[in-house]
Amino acid sequence: MNLSRLFARLPAWLLLLAVSALMLFPIVVAFLGSFKSNLELTTGATFFPESWQFRNYVQAWTQADFASFTFNSVFVAVFVTVGTLLVSAMAAYAVDRVPFKGKKLFIFMQSFTLFISIGAVVLRPQFDLMVNIGLQKSLWGVIIILISAHATAFFMVIGFFRGIPKDLDEAALIDGCNFYSIFWRIILPLLRPALAVVALFTFRGAWNEYILPLVFSMSRPDMQTLPVGLASLRYGAGAAVENQLMLAGACISILPLLIVYLFANRSFMQVTVGSVKG
Repeated sequence: MNLSRLFARLPAWLLLLAVSALMLFPIVVAFLGSFKSNLELTTGATFFPESWQFRNYVQAWTQADFASFTFNSVFVAVFVTVGTLLVSAMAAYAVDRVPFKGKKLFIFMQSFTLFISIGAVVLRPQFDLMVNIGLQKSLWGVIIILISAHATAFFMVIGFFRGIPKDLDEAALIDGCNFYSIFWRIILPLLRPALAVVALFTFRGAWNEYILPLVFSMSRPDMQTLPVGLASLRYGAGAAVENQLMLAGACISILPLLIVYLFANRSFMQVTVGSVKG
């Protein structure tokens, strides 16, 4: 690379470095703050901890019953992710491959739901619906509601569907496959990179969901997820504010997201699919 091209790319690199620094700075501050004492964190006099308080993590784990909250969060996030992938993939397959009346209306309704808040606007009717079917005191009510908000995943998946040639369907029909076996044996394996990307975003959204688990666990504290449990760390004995424990708990809750990202990272490089030459 010659010197002129290096200087031409320098502004872009500086911009990327500045944006990366702005995005990482709050995470670094939270991570360092999780090792500070409450007094040191409140005063904000130092950037690095004067004395590293590793017991903050032990105290946060035991005081907030993180084992139970982590299980609840994993339970919700995993089932919401699997359910959303199945529903969005099957819906996108039917819309992209099957001509039926009302297809444009269905797509319009899906896009319309993108502008409706899944929280405050529709929270009351959703909760009333779960009461009618007896799931108001179960995490399955939260899971069903979050799966129903699959419009974003639907549009992401259908975008990848349109990159899969329909010649594959015709070839599979000639070989004896039916409509359903084409989806499970041909289409779904080709969608694996796209589904991994959708799964990452879905898992992150379900993991960070706060308002729904809070409402459904008001009468069942044992159903609280990590975001709800983190709020209880803010006040310790005597109603004293303990932000250092909350930051430690937040750092612990980030770890599963990092693990999921590491597994799905390669899929970001494989989001285009293709299997027909010529």
